[in-house]
Amino acid sequence: MLGEVSRGARALVICPDIRGVRYDLDADSRLAEAEGLALAIGIEIEDSFILPVRDVKPNLLFGAGQVENIRIACEQHEAELVVVDGALSPIQQRNLEDKLARKVIDRTGLILEIFGERAATAEGRLQVELAHLDYQQSRLVRSWTHLERQRGGFGFLGGPGETQIEADRRMIRQRMGRLRKELEQVRKTRGLHRERRERAPWPVVALVGYTNAGKSTLFNRVTGAEVMAEDLLFATLDPTMRAISLPGVEKAILSDTVGFISDLPTQLVAAFRATLEEVTAADVICHVRDISNPSADAQKVQVLRVLTDLGVIDGEGGASSIPILEVWNKWDLLPDDRAQELLEVVEGDEGIVRTSAETGEGVESLLGRLGEMLTAKASVYEFEIPASDGRRIAWLHAHGEVLVEEDIGDGEDGPMWRFVVRLNQKEVGQFETL
Repeated sequence: MLGEVSRGARALVICPDIRGVRYDLDADSRLAEAEGLALAIGIEIEDSFILPVRDVKPNLLFGAGQVENIRIACEQHEAELVVVDGALSPIQQRNLEDKLARKVIDRTGLILEIFGERAATAEGRLQVELAHLDYQQSRLVRSWTHLERQRGGFGFLGGPGETQIEADRRMIRQRMGRLRKELEQVRKTRGLHRERRERAPWPVVALVGYTNAGKSTLFNRVTGAEVMAEDLLFATLDPTMRAISLPGVEKAILSDTVGFISDLPTQLVAAFRATLEEVTAADVICHVRDISNPSADAQKVQVLRVLTDLGVIDGEGGASSIPILEVWNKWDLLPDDRAQELLEVVEGDEGIVRTSAETGEGVESLLGRLGEMLTAKASVYEFEIPASDGRRIAWLHAHGEVLVEEDIGDGEDGPMWRFVVRLNQKEVGQFETL
């Protein structure tokens, strides 16, 4: 893994463009994304290029002539690392390292390194380690070739005839088993927390979007928090939540989530699904898009695909079970003619808000729109409550829009008050359980 190479390593970044393969992004966008991943882990990019692959070579991926050209480029740029933006089999990785006499890392390994460095919560670290071990397990043939010898030992170390590689595979399996148990416990605890939040009166707004779309910058702008928000892919990995107030909504919870990306390694799809499940408990989803990115439309497809996988959207192009508001962020980076062209689209669609999280432009409009969406299904209800029931009276003031509050004299339970309050269905259900 990359841990063997120090930050600041000089690297070549190569984007294979395999004939016959349908990619979500065009080759230029994929190369730019690969560069972004390399920069996110502190690699110094000496050169980067797209390499057309007509026929995949099982042992090397690239043809022999292409491998020689890569080796020469490494010599010219004094590169000590080669980043391949694609999935390499253990054999391909080992053979490329032999031919190039340099460390080679593929897209999966690179993303795992970023996640390993950025995960801040206990669950995030457990998920990364589990994914890392799953990835390493298949690469023991590369890591331990020099240790493929017989050894004896006690039962718990592996009996006579067990090779070093088998022993290490067994140790990895055992560690993975322990990690899965720990993760299951963490998920149960988080599930209880989510149930508690669902019983709580505050609506949840989840920020989702492609990595580096500006979610964390927007989160910081709205909440005044100091979540890591840099121009890097995967600057945020762990879900972060803060309380905010919105027009017509005294308190709501804003949740920032991990960014999506095309061709996410399979080890990480499963590992971070639980983190993304927070989105399914949201009352409104804010799909933050970097509208200045040439691949914005392709990135949107990726995000909607993940939301479909999570069950938020019903099938390809289907309806969403949770209201989705598109936030066209980084508006300030658009050329004037493109901004004018898109402005007509925004003004004709209530499901889109334009913002610049960096400058603050459009953020007030976004908050207003969120307030409207959260109160759209609210209705007016009338309650008669004993004046002595301070808990329920305080709840109505804290969580509903009190339109009328009047003393209606004595009742069976003493002095009574009449309240006319605007509440949504969720709030009514919560009030009735008090």
